[in-house]
Amino acid sequence: MSQLTDNVEKHTDQYVAAFNAGDFETVDSFYTEEAVIIWEPGKPLTGEARREYQREFLKNRPKMTAVPREKYVTGDTALLIVDWTIDTVDADGKPERLQGIGVDVLRLGEDKVWRYAIDDPYGQR
Repeated sequence: MSQLTDNVEKHTDQYVAAFNAGDFETVDSFYTEEAVIIWEPGKPLTGEARREYQREFLKNRPKMTAVPREKYVTGDTALLIVDWTIDTVDADGKPERLQGIGVDVLRLGEDKVWRYAIDDPYGQR
């Protein structure tokens, strides 16, 4: 099972493993308490709204691939630019492929592991 990491180089792979396992609890642990996701362009979510959206999204057992394109780290903050693809199903149950270039901001916690503060899969529009 995937786990949080103190190595920003491994963060994306660990997250993808949890995501592909459909493990909401582990996926949720990859986010700071106040994290913002923008999984639908123009619709930022945080707190319980974020959690509920992710919980529902993972119920369809989507499969993701993600490859970091660029990584920048300064102190306890990291910026990742990530090419990603998700294969899932739409509201009618038909196969759907989502893809984009994500812009993610990570924060290094007091426990020395990296978590998303901002997760914007469509960050480069």
